[in-house]
Amino acid sequence: MTAATLMLFAQLVSSAPNVQWTPPSNAVPPPLPKANVVEVPQNLSLDQAIDVALSNNPDTRAAWFEARAAEAALGSTRSALFPEVDLNASFTRTRNAAQGGRSITLSNSFGPSVTLNYLLFDFGGRNAAIEQARQTLIATSFTQNQTIQNVVLRVEQAFYGYLGAKSLLAAQEATLHERQTSLDSAKARHEAGVATIADVLQAQTAFSQAQLNAETIEGSLRDFEGSLATAMGLPPTTHFTTNELASDLPVDATSGTIDELIAHAETARPDLAAARANVSRAQARIQAARAEGLPSFSATSTFASTTFRGAANVTTQPYSAGVTMHFPLFTGWRTQNDVREARELANAAVENARALEHDVDLQVWTSYYGMQTAAQRVKTSRDLLTAAQQSADVARSRYKAGVGSILDLLTAEASLESARAQEVQARADWFLAMAQLTHDVGTLEKR
Repeated sequence: MTAATLMLFAQLVSSAPNVQWTPPSNAVPPPLPKANVVEVPQNLSLDQAIDVALSNNPDTRAAWFEARAAEAALGSTRSALFPEVDLNASFTRTRNAAQGGRSITLSNSFGPSVTLNYLLFDFGGRNAAIEQARQTLIATSFTQNQTIQNVVLRVEQAFYGYLGAKSLLAAQEATLHERQTSLDSAKARHEAGVATIADVLQAQTAFSQAQLNAETIEGSLRDFEGSLATAMGLPPTTHFTTNELASDLPVDATSGTIDELIAHAETARPDLAAARANVSRAQARIQAARAEGLPSFSATSTFASTTFRGAANVTTQPYSAGVTMHFPLFTGWRTQNDVREARELANAAVENARALEHDVDLQVWTSYYGMQTAAQRVKTSRDLLTAAQQSADVARSRYKAGVGSILDLLTAEASLESARAQEVQARADWFLAMAQLTHDVGTLEKR
């Protein structure tokens, strides 16, 4: 190994544990190809966001490529159903010397040959291997479906989170307007000599606190904006606009009983179907492992055409055909252990599928009652908002009339601010709960 080669390898590792490695130029991986430019509608709806995500999100694309790879693997395994034909060719130059080296003979031989091999029977091992590949493809395709549903859920969560933050910011702007009005009233009363400077300071503090809350909400809005763009497979700098968070919600609508939803989830959830396909794959592996210890019969055939050029020119065409048997009499108990391993793995696959089924049932249970709670919170938060609005109106009128204190007014406005935020959050939570329930039941819908 040359000194240059040693130096090249030395550059691929840091010189000391506390020294950061500096990669040479030939060790820097090339950048990934840029994704296709996707035009996002400015007034983005949920359906449009989901459409963009399903065609552009790397998770859905990777899952699709994996399913296509599993399809190719199945085709490769199915090749055992057909004979294998090999074409060979050779050229040989031979130099022979007679005793004492007095006579030297040069000869050439060349020609093609064709070999055919076909597995006739192996006690189901070939079919078991094909079934394993088939169940792998089925599981991979169900996993792709689950990936699609997970991406839809991510988009819905980011979308409704964005709408909630947007509505919350609008509600906070209304609070800022009210706090500014209260501050102006306190200043006017102070200038008229009917209020102290403490009223002005308290009103100013409440206004500043409301402004700080608005800035915090705006930062959260930007977070959801980036999350939604990323869920669609786009850069977080993508700009778009959306409609407002809906206020008319079908909170009294029911999707069915909990038993019906759990039963539907057990048949519709793609990840549960993939787990069941893995059970079938593991059971097929038992048969494949058992067949490895049994005889297998194959048909073989060879045909060749060889031409000799030298002292004599001749062409021969030898051929052969026959049936061979392979029977592993003793493998150090490898076959027995392989069968035992496959059987235990199949048992583990069954238990894993049962555990996932229990998890699915629990997820539906939790999301169902989460949906019920979210619907009730929408109703309660609206009642709270109505009462808080009335209380703030009364406190504002009393303060303007000079019979109420600034503390009563600011307390009522703080309650109104909290009620607005809770009402907006309750509506956003209802949409999120509906999206989670739809996902957990295994129903792919766009709303």
